[in-house]
Parts: sequence; structure tokens; C-alpha cells
Amino acid sequence: MSTPLLKVRDLRKSYGALNVTDSVDLDVAQNSIHALIGPNGAGKTTLISQLSGQLTPDSGHVIYDGKEITHLSMPSRVKIGLARSFQLTSILPSLTLLENVAIAVQARSGSSFQFFRPAARDAALNDEAMIYLKEVGLADAPDRLAGAVSHGEKRQLEIAIALGTKPRLLLLDEPLAGTGPQEAEILIDVMRRLRGRVTMLLIEHDMDAVFKLADRISVLVYGRVVAEGNADHIRNDPKVRAAYLGEEEGDSRCC
Repeated sequence: MSTPLLKVRDLRKSYGALNVTDSVDLDVAQNSIHALIGPNGAGKTTLISQLSGQLTPDSGHVIYDGKEITHLSMPSRVKIGLARSFQLTSILPSLTLLENVAIAVQARSGSSFQFFRPAARDAALNDEAMIYLKEVGLADAPDRLAGAVSHGEKRQLEIAIALGTKPRLLLLDEPLAGTGPQEAEILIDVMRRLRGRVTMLLIEHDMDAVFKLADRISVLVYGRVVAEGNADHIRNDPKVRAAYLGEEEGDSRCC
């Protein structure tokens, strides 16, 4: 296992008497896809929110590339290479696909991009934005309005926006949520092609996708990591089976 790009140690977050993140330890290896799974209410999104800087933990440590970032702001984390996608797409629907990605490129580079001007006026920014649209399979019609594309394409666009910040670590919060089988396969292929170039921490309920993609899987139940390992280990772990299969046996999307 390669050197961890992200280390989490004894991370805790409570709301009153409810421990949503309960002494979590996690290592995410450089250039790996690390999946974080668990039943609804397990605390997955709360954990990701602490890693992205959206939420501040009560205690514990978040270490990125050897540096403590526990109390670093979300914009500061983006600047050092952390990017996050959300369960619900966070795009600008009245702008084109190209403009959505170019804004992310501008935010990272500090260029003078103004998205109300013709694209040709900002060729360097738009050329780079096109690279990321191509990465996710959306380069065929960059002038489409983001609000007019399919749900799956919005998910692809959200990944392209994240890539526009040039992340080293990409936090993906249920990228397949609400997608059909064909859309899901496109997104799985996007993540496969990014493997080895961008480290990914993936929250996902589609276990078929998790087993196809993940180098390592951590299982979160009631805010605690109860199991960790490769796909074969997780498939056969009794704690995982108790958490999921007793409720929805045979359902490949149960966790």
C-alpha cells in the first residue's frame, strides 16, 4: 500500500448526545480509489464534510500530504488540492457546460475570466476547461446549457468542475445517485480513467460500482469504521453482512 495522501485520526463530531463521527481513523493511499460505504444515517456525508472543510470536527486530526489541515477553511483546502462533489449536483444551470468548468479554472488560476463575454475572448481558460469536459465525455457540445442536460450528464459535469481545480484528492459524495444503468456505467468509466492520476475518496450506495472501482473499502456504521479491506474481504465480513444483508438481502445497491 502506497503512502497515504490523507490521514484521519480519532475524528469526532457530535450533535448533542448523537455521535455522528465517532473516533474515525482512515488512511487514503495516494492515487487509489478508496470507497466509504455504510447504511443511511451512518455519518458518511458528515465525515466527508469535515474532510472538505465544510464542517469543523469537535476533535481529532485531518492530515493531508503530511500537513495538519483540521482547521483549514474549505477554499484553502481547494487551493492545496482537495475538491468535493455533492450528493445533489452543484452546477450553474443558466450557464453552458464550458462556462461552468471555466469558472472553476478561473477560481484556481486567478485569471480575469468573465463568463458573460464570448468564449473566444478567454481562449486559454476555455481551452483548459475543454480538456476537463473531454475527460468526462462532455466535449461534444460544450455550449449546451447545464440546466438542459440529463441528470447523468450533470454528474459528469460536476466531476469536470472539480477537475478544473486540479485536485490531488477528489471527494465524491454519491456520484451515481439518481442515475440509470447506462448513465452509471459512463460515470464508472470516468472514474476508472482517472484512477492513478487523482486520488479519490468515494461515498457510494451502489455496491456493484464500489466493487468494480475501489482499491480499498471502509465501512461506516453509526459513525464508526467497523470494517476495512479489499472487495473480497468486505463481501465476506460478518459485520458488513449484519449491517446490510439482514435488511436487504440480495440487493446489490443496499450499501
